[in-house]
Amino acid sequence: MKFTLGEIAGLINAELVGDPDVVITGISGIKEAKKGDITFLANSKYSSLISTTKASAIIISRDDLKSSKPLLKTDNPSIAFTKVVSLAAPNDIQQPQGIHPTAIISEGVKLAKGVGVGAYTVVEKGVEVGEGSVIYSGCYIGHYTKVGEKCLIYPHVSVRERTQIGDRVIIHSGAVIGSDGFGFAMVRGVQEKIPQIGTVAIEDDVEIGANVTIDRARFNKTVIGKGTKIDNLVQIGHNVTTGKNCIIVAQAGVAGSASLGEGVILAGQVGIVGHIHVGDRVIAAGQAGVTKSVPPDTKISGYPARPHDVAKRINACIHRLPELYKKIKELEQKIEELERKGGRENG
Repeated sequence: MKFTLGEIAGLINAELVGDPDVVITGISGIKEAKKGDITFLANSKYSSLISTTKASAIIISRDDLKSSKPLLKTDNPSIAFTKVVSLAAPNDIQQPQGIHPTAIISEGVKLAKGVGVGAYTVVEKGVEVGEGSVIYSGCYIGHYTKVGEKCLIYPHVSVRERTQIGDRVIIHSGAVIGSDGFGFAMVRGVQEKIPQIGTVAIEDDVEIGANVTIDRARFNKTVIGKGTKIDNLVQIGHNVTTGKNCIIVAQAGVAGSASLGEGVILAGQVGIVGHIHVGDRVIAAGQAGVTKSVPPDTKISGYPARPHDVAKRINACIHRLPELYKKIKELEQKIEELERKGGRENG
């Protein structure tokens, strides 16, 4: 990588404060950067790092921040830095092109123009794959599944029968889409399996992390809304629906028939019980246990989950329990002394 700051400013549509002829030879995080690197600052609360970084230039927001180093001011420093990264590390990985001779393509499969299918992938009867989609090696695409355009399915993904996948969907390795929902009924002391005959619908622009499991519905559909991003190791139960543009972070679990509104954020290890609704733009902090429906625009935390301000006060009280216990013991001793003293005086 070797670009001038003037060239980079033009690429990311940034306001350059400094010498446009400064040469940039690398990229790095703001703490690790060295001379010749360009870095970025997306959160103003870390602005103190501007004065300590060794980077030769910093991409920042358009706030009125000052530095002796050259600054490139943009509306979104993270997105701008991503564009710079693409200059330094162009994607030269060859994706599967055409149909690998070891792939097994069943009868009735419809593959549009530009579809790539990698080695040892199995595509079952009745599958349709849209233009420009790529399925890497070792995948399984079940009967009558429909995959949209420009999708990217990484190695060792299993997509069960009759799943519907929209356009520009990314599914990372090890994910299982459309496995049976967890449904059983006790009959004469034995757990009998309840058939799960529904499907899964993944809408456009969804990204699904590694080793995510999304169960098919008992009836109808499990739905992942447009633009939703799911981190690794997430479990989505049967008949769950999410709204558009949700964020679900690693190790979260959403139980059967729960629903999420639009723009919901579930932090790591959040648990959602079944048959409740989490309203639009709710933020659930890490490890929150959500046991009842939540109104829109609420931040919750704790177990059971409560409004975050309430949970913080409860947590503060819990941390004071040892001190309060000690104080109560001291008060008990004083009361006993007063009672003994009162007894002697009355006697």
